[in-house]
Amino acid sequence: MQNRQLVRDLRALGDAQAPPRILEAILDSVDLGDRFASLDTPLGPVFVAWNRLGVSAVMKTATPEEFKARFRERFHRSPRYARELPGRVTEQHQFDLRSVTEFERAVLLKAFEIPRGEVRPYSWIAREIGHPEAVRATGSALAKNPVPVLIPCHRVVRSDGHLGNYSLGGPRNKRTLLEAEGAQPATLEKLAASGVRYFGNAAGKYFCFPTCGGIGDLMRENRVHFGSQREALDAGYRPCEACRPAAVA
Repeated sequence: MQNRQLVRDLRALGDAQAPPRILEAILDSVDLGDRFASLDTPLGPVFVAWNRLGVSAVMKTATPEEFKARFRERFHRSPRYARELPGRVTEQHQFDLRSVTEFERAVLLKAFEIPRGEVRPYSWIAREIGHPEAVRATGSALAKNPVPVLIPCHRVVRSDGHLGNYSLGGPRNKRTLLEAEGAQPATLEKLAASGVRYFGNAAGKYFCFPTCGGIGDLMRENRVHFGSQREALDAGYRPCEACRPAAVA
């Protein structure tokens, strides 16, 4: 009888969550505790949290106290304030993505591959990670990005070419980041409104996303415009091997 009660008690403990202070002490003891400091960005200062596994969170808050409260609410542990952010934290490109699912992790790491100054649609990420039908789920995963700016979800746009929303402060902040990177968001919006989705290189007979390698050079050198992959393929153009605007057979 006593053994049965002991089994029930142990099972109950398995469902229990350690108090925050105990959890923080355990994480610190194995060097997994989080610290955070300020980082200057085109959006102004943001707070960046990190631990031994990598960067765990990026948020734009008014005060360190607000950052700590929001971090605790999302990750159920408290970061400790640091005077400055070590350069290695952002230079090593390591991220603590324990808070996301495997699918969300795949989405975020694919977004991380998008070069500075370029954009890709949600559908591109879904196709690249082997889930071409999961465009909506891809958008949801990017909305949960725990480390925006560093994992550049601002470089992912709607499938119709328009910029779309942004989890770190909305479309205005997305536009600010893209402008700082030279992606010309105003031009992208105009192209989307006119139905232009791809640029074709007549000499090489390949087609690209409008920002492949830099939107300025593409606009000067590529006068062929396409509104869809099918239109480009039917015209005898092949997908660019760098930006991969369509699946290659």
